[in-house]
Amino acid sequence: MAVTLPRPHRDDVRIAVGGLLGGLLVWSVSVGIRTHDDSIVRWHGHWPILVPLVVMAGCELLRRTRPRTGLLIGVAALTVDTITQGNLATLVMFTDLVYAGVLYTPPATARRVLWISGLTTVVATVLPVATLRKPEALLIGVAVGLVAFTPAATGWIVRNHRDAADSARLRAEQTALLAEMDRVQAVTAERARMARELHDMVANHLSAIAIHSTAALSLDDPKTSRDALAVIRENSVEGLAEMRRLIGILRTGDGTPTATPTLDGVGALVDTARANGLDVVLDTDHDQVPAPVELAAYRIVQESLTNALKHAPPGRVTVGLAQRDGVLDVRVTSPYGDREGPRAPGSGAGLVGMRERAALLGGTFEAGPTGARWAVHATLPLSEGTSA
Repeated sequence: MAVTLPRPHRDDVRIAVGGLLGGLLVWSVSVGIRTHDDSIVRWHGHWPILVPLVVMAGCELLRRTRPRTGLLIGVAALTVDTITQGNLATLVMFTDLVYAGVLYTPPATARRVLWISGLTTVVATVLPVATLRKPEALLIGVAVGLVAFTPAATGWIVRNHRDAADSARLRAEQTALLAEMDRVQAVTAERARMARELHDMVANHLSAIAIHSTAALSLDDPKTSRDALAVIRENSVEGLAEMRRLIGILRTGDGTPTATPTLDGVGALVDTARANGLDVVLDTDHDQVPAPVELAAYRIVQESLTNALKHAPPGRVTVGLAQRDGVLDVRVTSPYGDREGPRAPGSGAGLVGMRERAALLGGTFEAGPTGARWAVHATLPLSEGTSA
């Protein structure tokens, strides 16, 4: 089965062609590393120099795609070049193969190449000195170090810098991703908060307007129509005021409502519900509570009264606020069952908003029928927490 070699990188092709042309130029002017009468030369003549030169140039084509294969063949080519008169270009290309063998191979292979080149340099330094006992023998170790260890160490340093740069780039990408996720979550949370505010501010008034306008249209009684129109006007004015306040919040962009409703306004809220036709009884027993808890409790009572106005049959609605054991207990009950007469449609967003407000403060929320009554019960911790 034929082995398909990988396509070499174009930069490697340039390096191989450049090294081959440079070697041919050196060869053409008969400039060798050793003379023909050198004792190490075993393959005499001018033409044998070309064999390791061509092989080494071919190995350069593998420096990125097959660096280990290229380095092993390069070692063999350098060995052959050693027993000829030698070519400087062949030696230079071998140093590049050592460099590539550290830079482009797996980490284990890169460490192995570095250790082998270092050990070879040490042996090439110690052994000649111990054998020849001449200071000039140190030059052998220096030459081997320049050819083997220096390019390996350079490749290791470059590899470490590249790994560090890749790690920094990855951390930057992860940080950017986390920042984008935080931004999306913040936008989503802000949209949910503004949706709750918009629903709680306007739904009560619009529900009253829808119910009383339906009653005015269905009953042919001038007094009833006048009373319904008065309620409609009052709720529309209050609804517009709430809308202007919300628009002001959006325009300022600080996300902090001005004149935030407090528990002192629950009485007025109950009076408005009575004006809209509900029979409401209010029972409060609490001290000063944190502002986020006040806003959440106010909105839960407001939405509960709105739901009673839209869905509850005639009967008494009770609103209770009690402070005990570090929590504010909010309880609203209303009649439960089939209702005659006009009613406003509901989407269920009110229950979702009340549950979210309680959860943001670390409290609990329950809503559902209890016999012939519909009960809304929320417990809100009085410790400072996330604003609803």
